Amino acid sequence: MSLTTYFTPTKVVFGRGAEEQTGALVREQGCKKVLIHYGSGSARRSGLLDRVEKALDGAGIAYVSLGGVVPNPRLSLVYEGIRLAKAEGVDLILAVGGGSVIDSAKAIGYGAAADGDVWDYYAGLRKPTACLPIGAVLTISAAGSEMSNSSVITKEEGGLKRGCNCDLCRPVFAVMNPELTMTLPPYQTACGCADILMHTMERYFNHGDNLELTDGIAEALMRTVLHHALVLKDHPDNYESRAEIMWASSLSHNGLTGFGTDGGDWSTHKMEHELGGMFDVAHGAGLAAVWGSWARYVCRERLDRFVQFALRVMGAAPAEDDYHTALAGIAAMEDFYRTIGMPTSLTELGVSPTDAQLEEMAEKCIQAVGGRLLGVVKPLSAQDIAAIYRAAR
Repeated sequence: MSLTTYFTPTKVVFGRGAEEQTGALVREQGCKKVLIHYGSGSARRSGLLDRVEKALDGAGIAYVSLGGVVPNPRLSLVYEGIRLAKAEGVDLILAVGGGSVIDSAKAIGYGAAADGDVWDYYAGLRKPTACLPIGAVLTISAAGSEMSNSSVITKEEGGLKRGCNCDLCRPVFAVMNPELTMTLPPYQTACGCADILMHTMERYFNHGDNLELTDGIAEALMRTVLHHALVLKDHPDNYESRAEIMWASSLSHNGLTGFGTDGGDWSTHKMEHELGGMFDVAHGAGLAAVWGSWARYVCRERLDRFVQFALRVMGAAPAEDDYHTALAGIAAMEDFYRTIGMPTSLTELGVSPTDAQLEEMAEKCIQAVGGRLLGVVKPLSAQDIAAIYRAAR
């Protein structure tokens, strides 16, 4: 096993009514004024913001608010949040929402704690040196941003969707009440389940050493999501399944399922980032649309992992040889995606990129990793990436 660091500083308060603890959690951090960052008006209409504000009032914490976060969160709103946080002397950013809101809050935290253009961190021109503390009240089980070191922001100019990974932005606390996810539309729940699976699969399909225990944790997490996603398809108000999916969301992206590995491949995420930047698609759906084509393109390079995935996670029967067993596992995952209403092609995703657009996205993938080949299972050139996009059409 190569040298590995596991760092997970987030305090989790989990269960019914957890949002009532928000004020006490902020006070524990010694903070006096927070920026409440959220998405649409549903956070207010549902009464959640009122409950969060009541908890802050009870703890003697002052606050200002900024809503308007959308999926694939925009840099322009991040800039607005930075200006507000600095003007108001905010000392903690409180995200009330899902991954997009938390990612936007992290970007604001970076920008409010330092001078210069925050986009430099996402463009890879500088590394963050400071971040205001981030707290999260989670309303969507998907991105795992509530415990991760990752933040992804979209710059409107050029349609650039880029990520910044740094432990400084890991939330100091995460409030998780599974009941808050019960009113999500079925499509959003399914997108979240696809994202959770992919955060684990990106780590699982690697090209280095693996620990048996880490594999077991990852496989159990994936099987859990596969099962409870189907429960929620028919019973969206099932608390136990909501809780299982919510906890899986956090564990899938806090580093646990990649411990002791080379970190995983991440090609599918990078390819989806370009889809999201160009066509503004839902992240989980975009991942589902391209994963199968990526998997078929690269699986011969790490056949043992794909066979293990087919047998242990997807429950596929051994075929006439390892390659066909691997293909059976890939097909089974695509069947699952279809069952929960996720696309398995760009056509099903609702986009029809031209050849020129596919090549542009492929080139942007390579630019996003500094001109290097993409991924580790099979390092991909721009030509490889374009071929995967074409196969996904």
